[in-house]
Amino acid sequence: MEFAGIGGFIVLLLDIWAIVSVIGSRASTGAKVLWTLLIIVLPILGFIIWLIAGPRASRSLA
Repeated sequence: MEFAGIGGFIVLLLDIWAIVSVIGSRASTGAKVLWTLLIIVLPILGFIIWLIAGPRASRSLA
């Protein structure tokens, strides 16, 4: 069984979700770039750091 491939795919999906959330947040452009670079350079650790301390996506109440 190929569990490493499945794990890598899950990490990829989580990182894409984190990057989309960062781009949709109200953070400044510089902060968005830094968060995105952190997630790309350190996929697992960057995702965990973003999950704990990262900017949140803006939510409309409409």
